[in-house]
Amino acid sequence: MTDPAVRRRRQALYLFFFLPGIAMSSWVTRTPDVRDQLGVSTAEMGLILFGLSVGSMIGILGSGRLVERLGTRPVIVLGTALIISATIVIGVGSAVASAPLVTAGLFLFGAGMGSGEVAVNVDGADVERITDAPVLPTLHGCFSLGTVVGGVAGMTATAAEIPVHWHLAVITLVATGMLIYASRALRTGVGLSTRRDTSDSAPLSGPPVWKDRKLLLIGAIVLAMALAEGAANDWLPLLMVDGHGLDATAGSLVYVGFAAAMTLGRFCGTFFLVRFGRAAVLRASAVSGALGLVLVIFSDNVAVAATSVLFWGLGASLGFPVALSAAGDSGPDQTARVSLVAIIGYVAFLVGPPALGFLGDHYGLRTAMLAVLVFVASAIVIAPAADTRDRAAATQGA
Repeated sequence: MTDPAVRRRRQALYLFFFLPGIAMSSWVTRTPDVRDQLGVSTAEMGLILFGLSVGSMIGILGSGRLVERLGTRPVIVLGTALIISATIVIGVGSAVASAPLVTAGLFLFGAGMGSGEVAVNVDGADVERITDAPVLPTLHGCFSLGTVVGGVAGMTATAAEIPVHWHLAVITLVATGMLIYASRALRTGVGLSTRRDTSDSAPLSGPPVWKDRKLLLIGAIVLAMALAEGAANDWLPLLMVDGHGLDATAGSLVYVGFAAAMTLGRFCGTFFLVRFGRAAVLRASAVSGALGLVLVIFSDNVAVAATSVLFWGLGASLGFPVALSAAGDSGPDQTARVSLVAIIGYVAFLVGPPALGFLGDHYGLRTAMLAVLVFVASAIVIAPAADTRDRAAATQGA
């Protein structure tokens, strides 16, 4: 590929990360309004969010095989199209106060995120290999930037009392334009399985990905940090409204602060990765995330709780992309390795947070976040597993 083609491809990936961020935060910032329109409790809201979980599991579990058979391009386009369709269904469900329709929309959203985002990460890891430079943190930064833009739009729409369905209709139009523009720059054939091509040659070195202990530790890091990010994306506005007494607009503003911290951490992450390495950056990230969660959970001072969300966002910002880069360097068959870790991450990101609704209904959302804190604290201990560069070099030299 020529350099201009690589640049266009990277710019297209920026949009494919940016688009789900806008869609996700547009939904999240309106969750208090949607809950009130549907007239449901926190536990019932958790059940509605399980539509997202079911769709996510279907998309995630099928994503690796789809990428191996079709390549990343068609899977990315299909996943994005499902996300766009989901915003339409959620908007209609909100307009007619139909919990089943909102649940169906979240199912489509989860299926699109679960399948498309795994493929986007595989494609991004391939760009990292071509350019020999960290790319995934910046790409994930575009997702966070999308959450900031969508969060600001959602906060504005909430303050202006714009109906949810009109808000999501605008998001649908913007996202459709992005999909049409960006899909043309993607490269075909990326991520296709090479197993048939190598069947007559020497087998790939290294253990199968499911039996690779170091890769599974990297997956555990992703699980913890993606859960921290997903919990905020699903519950932070309601956590600030129900747990700290803020109104819906202020709760959305706190979420925007979280998303801004995530964006800052991801766009600045390359500098710290080059200087300090993956393990040190991940450990510092986990410490920051744990500190933010502790203050949100245990502080009764609203200002302290709202400000500590910045530590939470900075801490969660680099866990997912840095661990995916580490997975790609951890041994042969990059597609399988990145797919496995991405699947673990998206299970935590999309499936884990809805379960917090049941804990929140019984013990309160602040107490429910203790489960997230335990996982983030564990990432502090296992962060050294992300140092895979020496291992990759040894594998290539063997």
